[in-house]
This record gives sequence, structure tokens and C-alpha cells, in this order.
Amino acid sequence: MKLRRIRAVARKEFLHVLRDPRSLGMGIAIPMLLLILFGYALSVDVDEVPLVVWDQSQTVASRDLISRFDGSRYFELMGYVRNYRELADEIDTHRAVAALVVPRRFAEELDGGRLVGVQFIVDGSDSTTGTLALAYADQVAFGFTKDVVVKQIRRVRGQRIALPLDVRARVWYNPELESRNFIVPGLIAVIMMVIAALMTSLTISREWERGTMEQLISTPVKGPELIIGKLVPYFTVGMFDVLVAMLMAEFLFHVPLRGSIPLLLGVAALFLVGVLSMGMLISIATKNQLLSSQLAMVLTFLPAFLLSGFVFAISNMPPVIQGITHVVPARYFVALLKGIYLKGVGLEVLGGEVALLAVFSVVMFGLAIVKFKKKLA
Repeated sequence: MKLRRIRAVARKEFLHVLRDPRSLGMGIAIPMLLLILFGYALSVDVDEVPLVVWDQSQTVASRDLISRFDGSRYFELMGYVRNYRELADEIDTHRAVAALVVPRRFAEELDGGRLVGVQFIVDGSDSTTGTLALAYADQVAFGFTKDVVVKQIRRVRGQRIALPLDVRARVWYNPELESRNFIVPGLIAVIMMVIAALMTSLTISREWERGTMEQLISTPVKGPELIIGKLVPYFTVGMFDVLVAMLMAEFLFHVPLRGSIPLLLGVAALFLVGVLSMGMLISIATKNQLLSSQLAMVLTFLPAFLLSGFVFAISNMPPVIQGITHVVPARYFVALLKGIYLKGVGLEVLGGEVALLAVFSVVMFGLAIVKFKKKLA
């Protein structure tokens, strides 16, 4: 291989990208747009769940319980209802997601030291919000119950009591439990995989469709030189996208970067080489721009979004699906980004993922070179 021929091919491809606004827009503008859209729209945080209350007791005790829900950051009191028909109407019209029903003899049962049932109704059509709302309600109810029991024991014994267990929770790496802090790093991996593969999936197929491949075949440029030369411009665009994404994560989404920036850029470069080579391999195999773009989208977006651990935890997937995730490169890149961004760990912890990502890149690059033949047939 000769560097001069690689540089000539790279210059030709650079000129094509710069003169084609669509390619340049797809390579730079679309990743930024997707990061903004998904970064703001995609969230698993459930705060201020709309709540309505049917207070049949109308006592100090019932109002104390209701104030616990209203004062919690997890619920937003939307109003009161007078019967189940109004309650159902509030949930059916999506003005409320949950409802609290306090029975008529609530205060009397509490004063008598008897068990009293309080109904908490949740809209189960959104299972994620419903599950979290139930957990939040259990937390609020437990706090209320604990205070009632302590007061009753103090009233009977006439002395203060100390609780036997004091749990002090501490959250590492993401103290505020902001979903954006782990979504944005994973989102960078998903977007870069899709865009990188789409960009290079059109390179070789475009040469075949425009009839310029015959001219390239007639030149002294060898297959590996052509592949590397065509990868260089898109690798440059991809690394620029990574830098822009890092700046947006820092200043727009305020995601903390606790790890090494050189390590982050290094694994991003390794990932880009593999994904760009994958797109190049698709382009070589299909020789058709439409088919190449469609195949690249299917082989990158769906696996990266669903099987990388970006949104859905891999440990919760069926064993067969968990096995399939091992061939999805975005899985390792997502793990690397989260480890570098949130935990600040290095190669001593992430060495396995880096090695697997390197294997993927070498395999994809090698297959692209082997698959490309300098002949018309």
C-alpha cells in the first residue's frame, strides 16, 4: 500500500462530502438533531404523578395522610372527587394517573389501634408509570404508618422510643438518579452507530450506480487503499460528531464526565472504525444505494436501540436474547461510555469491552477488504 494513493482517494471522497450538502447534513446535523430530540424526549424519570383524592373521612388524620402525598416530590394533587364515578372519569380522561381513597372510619380505626385499609388506584395502561407510582405510594404510606405506630407506643408507655434500624441510603455515580445522566452517553453510541453505518453504506454502491467504479478499477489503486481512503473522510466526520456530542452532553444536558477524555476518544475511534467498515461491507455486498441504506438501518438501529442495554437492561431479557446481544457492538460501546462518563473507570475495569470492540473492528475491516474485488463482474 502507498500513502500517496490513499491520500488521493481520501481527498476525492472529502470533496464529494463537502460538495454534497445532503451527505454533510446527514453526517453532522442529523446526529446533533437526534441527540437533542432523544435527550429531551426520552426519559424514564417519573415525578409529580397526577393524583386525585376521595376523602370520605374528612378528619385531621386523613388530611395528614393526604398532605404526605401532596408534599412528596413524586405526586401532584390535582383535586378531590366525591365518588367512584368522578374518580374513574379523572383517570379515563388522563387528568389523573392515580387515586387515593380514604375510608369513612379512617380516624376511628387508627385511634382504636386497628388495621385500616386505604385504597390506592393506579392507571395500569402505562405499566412503567403505574409500577413506580405504586412504589412511591408504598414509601409514603410506610412513613405515615411508622409515625402513627411511634405515637401510639409513646402514648401507651409514656416514653420516647428509638427505632431499631436507621437506613441511610447513598447513591453512587448518579446521586440525583437523573435518567438523563445514563441515557445521553448510551444515546451517543446508538446515534453514532446508525449514522456511521449509513454514511459509508452509500460509498461503494454510489460508485457502481454512477458508473465511476470502472474508472477506479482501471487505476493502480489497490482494494485496501480504496477502502482506507474512503473511510478516512467519514472517520473524520464521525470524530467531529463525537466531539460535538461530548460538548452537548456537558453544556446542554449537564451530564458529568468523570473519566478520561483521551480514553473516551480512543474507544470512540475504535468503535467508529468498526461501524464504518460495517457500512462499507454492506455497500460492497449490495452495490445499490437504496438497499444499502435500508440494510444498514436494520442492522444498526434496531440492535443498537433494543439490544445494547441503552434503555432496556440486558439482565432482564430472556437468555436467548441475552446471548444475541454479545454480537451487537453497541453493547460494548454503551458499557464503555457509561463506565467512563458516570464511574470514571479506566482500562483496568473496561479492558474486556475494549478488547471485544477491537475484535469487531478488525473483523469488519478485514471482511470489507476481502469482499471488495477490483473487477466488473
